[in-house]
Amino acid sequence: MHDLESRRAAFARMHESGCFVIPNPWDVGSARYLRHLGFRALATTSAGFQFTLGRTDTVSGCSLQEVLAHVAAIVTATDLPVNADFQNGYAHEPEAVARNVAACVDTGVAGLSVEDATGEEDRPLYDLTLAVERIRAARAAIDAKGVRVLLTARAESFLVGHPRPLDDAIRRLQAYADAGADVLFAPGPRTREDIAAIVRAVAPKPVNVLMMASVGLTVGDLAELGVRRISVGSALARTAWGAFIRAASEIAEHGSFEGLEGAVPFPELNAVFEAGR
Repeated sequence: MHDLESRRAAFARMHESGCFVIPNPWDVGSARYLRHLGFRALATTSAGFQFTLGRTDTVSGCSLQEVLAHVAAIVTATDLPVNADFQNGYAHEPEAVARNVAACVDTGVAGLSVEDATGEEDRPLYDLTLAVERIRAARAAIDAKGVRVLLTARAESFLVGHPRPLDDAIRRLQAYADAGADVLFAPGPRTREDIAAIVRAVAPKPVNVLMMASVGLTVGDLAELGVRRISVGSALARTAWGAFIRAASEIAEHGSFEGLEGAVPFPELNAVFEAGR
């Protein structure tokens, strides 16, 4: 699947039936190792990437050009289809969102997500009318390219602390589906009941669920609920940070190197990356 058309077609087919995990690498090395493990598609993580730069995970944490360069690097790292975490489109107005989405498509992605979080404390979500216009603009920008790139619309109601997150997320996702989104995504719900409600509300559109921690649900459980795609956001990057921090803290605080015992053997990583060249 080295050519982009094949990757994009394969990615679209993955959403037609069944359930798959789309893990989130934060750099070229992690992307290649996930390919080595047999995953069929990858997704970027804005948080994981921004942490590598020593920045906080905010909409304004990276410039558009930095993000596009990072996405392009992940696209070219393997032969797998890639979905871009494109935050809010790196713009507020629909026309600017469209321009930026077109630039993201040019990196070779098979899909991208646009969310409705503003990054502003006084109005954490775009009002629904504007949010829908932004999704329509993203849809039109993709269609104008004449390529099969999936548009995922994200409702951030759970993450911004909306008083009725489930109801608000469903209302927004249904509107985004009507506006042309291919995949619907409301990060945050952790219970079977909330996840099932979202899947039912937007059926037959495929739903992405974010698993940022172990909450007692498996891939099989989510598949039974009708979830089509499962991502992990920054969780893998934060897991790597956790191991790094524990080992480094042992050295700094206790002069002990016991934290290095879990390190992957040098030859193992070398062999994986040599095979993936």
